[in-house]
Amino acid sequence: MATIDLKKNQIKGYPLHAGKGTIVSTTGSMKIRTRIKSQVSLIIGGGRSGKSSYAQDYALGICEGTGSRAYIATAQPIDEEMKQRIAAHQKDRGDRFITIEEPLDLAKAIKELPPSVEVCVIDCLTVWLGNLLHHHGIPSKRFEQMDALYDVLHHPPCEILLVTNETGLGLIPADAESRAFRDLAGWMNQDIAEIAQNVILLVAGLPLALKGAVL
Repeated sequence: MATIDLKKNQIKGYPLHAGKGTIVSTTGSMKIRTRIKSQVSLIIGGGRSGKSSYAQDYALGICEGTGSRAYIATAQPIDEEMKQRIAAHQKDRGDRFITIEEPLDLAKAIKELPPSVEVCVIDCLTVWLGNLLHHHGIPSKRFEQMDALYDVLHHPPCEILLVTNETGLGLIPADAESRAFRDLAGWMNQDIAEIAQNVILLVAGLPLALKGAVL
């Protein structure tokens, strides 16, 4: 049995290289990957800021093999523009992820991830919130599905990356439903930022750590 000394960064005297959430030994032909923890990271930014690409590239670099990576897609093909966006994302991912399409029950989707999954990208939370509003209307406080997600994120089965939009930097929306969406999105982002170990703002494709560290 191998002995790992995290303080000395060694495995039986051999140096370890700290990876993205992984410790890797490269002694001879032997390669040992040891997960440090199942952390939660919130990737936030405006439209076309590079959020999805950042999360996806990280997931591709952290582990090997399609079976070790999952992608929970929340979008629904409700119109032609959304169909085109979904198709573009699917083409970009290819077969490098286990893709799970879940527009409403994210907590259930995370709980039912295959045991082989080491990292999961959820893209995106604000589309998911829009789905909940579309199906259930404006809640009196917040959706029960949000509380269920928060519970799962406190004890995630693998490393989780959540992509979300910052919706509060523009003009105040003119109609009540849009204002409700903006408010719910802002509260949701705050709630998850409190849970997450890392909160990373993307601006023009560049990451800035608001909490924790860049990935």
